[in-house]
Amino acid sequence: QVQLVESGGGLAQTGGSLRLSCAASGFTLDHYPIAWFRQIPGKGREGISCISTSGDITYYKDFVKGRFTISRDNAIHTVYLQMNNLQPEDTAVYYCAIDQYGLTGKTSSCPVAVYFGSWGQGTQVTVSS
Repeated sequence: QVQLVESGGGLAQTGGSLRLSCAASGFTLDHYPIAWFRQIPGKGREGISCISTSGDITYYKDFVKGRFTISRDNAIHTVYLQMNNLQPEDTAVYYCAIDQYGLTGKTSSCPVAVYFGSWGQGTQVTVSS
């Protein structure tokens, strides 16, 4: 069964850092671009960043540029999201998903959520003042 599992969330203070991991099983991760999304309580799921199959192309939403870094290690079927200078508004459940149509890198930004699938269960990130 195709599955993505997010981990690495937890509590951080404003200005602190966390590294999230997205581990794949049941398929070869390097065949697909991957993206990170987050869902803030009371709001819909929003895109954060995406990465191409080899990792040579990355895109970021404006609100995380300069703070978050996406990377991947295809040898262990894992994608990472390094989050620095965390702010209280970053508090959310963070998800990873696969770009089912391989659109990442063919436009100037990440594909929208409708093109992604195999969503994980999410990992909670809480940032306190």
